[in-house]
Amino acid sequence: MQKVLGHSPFIYLLIATLLEVSGDAVVRMALYDHAGPARLALFVAGAVLLFGYGSFLNLAPLEFGQVVGLYLATLFVVWQGINYLAFRSVPTLPTMLGGALIVAGGAIVTYWKPA
Repeated sequence: MQKVLGHSPFIYLLIATLLEVSGDAVVRMALYDHAGPARLALFVAGAVLLFGYGSFLNLAPLEFGQVVGLYLATLFVVWQGINYLAFRSVPTLPTMLGGALIVAGGAIVTYWKPA
C-alpha cells in the first residue's frame, strides 16, 4: 500500500484522521440519534472506519513518537472541519487558540531534530 500512496507521512495521516473523526461522528450519531437496526448499522460502520484509522496511522513512514505529534495536529484541524460539517458547530476563540498550540506542538514533536 505504501507504493500506492508514496512516502509522504501527511497523506497517511490525513487519511487516518478523516477515518477516525468520521468514525467517531458516526458512533456519536448511532448513540444519540438512532435506534434499532439503524443504530447497529452505524456502529458497524463506525467500527470499520476506526479500524481503517488505526491501519493508516501505523502505515505512515515515521517513527511512532513522531507520527503522534503530526497526527494530533492533523486531528485537531480535521476534527474541527467534521464537527462543523456533521454538527454545524463553529469553533470558539479558545478552541482556535488552543488548536494553534496543538498544531505548533505537533510540528515541533515531528520535525525538530535535536543536535
